[in-house]
Amino acid sequence: MKEILTELIDHRSLTKETAKRVLVNLASGKINSSQISSFMTVYMMRGITVDELEGFRDAMLELCIPMQFDEPVMDLCGTGGDAKNTFNISTLSSFVVAAAGQPVAKHGNYGVSSFSGSSNILEYFGYQFTNDLDELHRSLSRANICFMHAPLFHPAMKNVAPIRKELGVKTFFNMLGPMVNPAFPKRQLVGVFSLELARQYGYLYARTDKNFLILHSTDGFDEVSLTSAVKYFSNQGESLIEPEDMKLPRLAVADLFGGLTMKEAAQIFLNVLEGHGTPQQNSVVIANAGMALFCADQKKGIERAVTQAKEALESGKALAAFKKLINR
Repeated sequence: MKEILTELIDHRSLTKETAKRVLVNLASGKINSSQISSFMTVYMMRGITVDELEGFRDAMLELCIPMQFDEPVMDLCGTGGDAKNTFNISTLSSFVVAAAGQPVAKHGNYGVSSFSGSSNILEYFGYQFTNDLDELHRSLSRANICFMHAPLFHPAMKNVAPIRKELGVKTFFNMLGPMVNPAFPKRQLVGVFSLELARQYGYLYARTDKNFLILHSTDGFDEVSLTSAVKYFSNQGESLIEPEDMKLPRLAVADLFGGLTMKEAAQIFLNVLEGHGTPQQNSVVIANAGMALFCADQKKGIERAVTQAKEALESGKALAAFKKLINR
């Protein structure tokens, strides 16, 4: 490992094969915590290459506990790490998408650079994480959505979790999270925190058989924020879309504030589902859910997909999906 660190410190990058081998060794306990911390720190100081990202992804998928579903499941996930402290937009959007008829296999984790990741919010409402395939199938059948808490499906990453928590900032594992869903979904919406990473994701996903949409708001959000234009990469190529193109209002950053405590974050979450969210909160959830539905079926067009998302939220169907998942 010392040789690898020396190469990286000397500004050299890893091949895909070396990157994969390093992550496998890291997961198997062959690398000590100081070296793991140093390894992650390198990628906080310089960009990750496509080969490195692909090698890390391949290692994580090889080591995960795989889940198989007959349904054409979809995942909505952001990399996190944008330090914007928004409310749980992608998690709420997942319930809207499920309510609109698209099965969702949501992959998530505790927040690292924020207190309210998808796992935090669901755990707050009493959801018990599981990696039991039968139980996940039952959730999907009952609610059209199941939730996979990442540590239960990537047990080899137990050596990394405490170090990530202590660092408290985004690492390359934030970049990997959306790419290593153990259900291997064929449909995926991914929000990323930088345009460079969006392009890298787009390049990698274009080499798969997935329906994908990689997006980045041009003012730094890892989701459709409606505070700026959104750059996105899909099976159809590269595009830029403004809030007005979605027939939705342009928002201020303050409209997306997620609260200062889990109690506040949970109240916002419930308010949106129960029909008491602000128009701005509702709009940004509808925007992200609409882009996900567009990703699942790119022939329908964005405006129609947004309309479908709006109906799923405002009709109470998304709230019903949430209750069915939580009250199993």
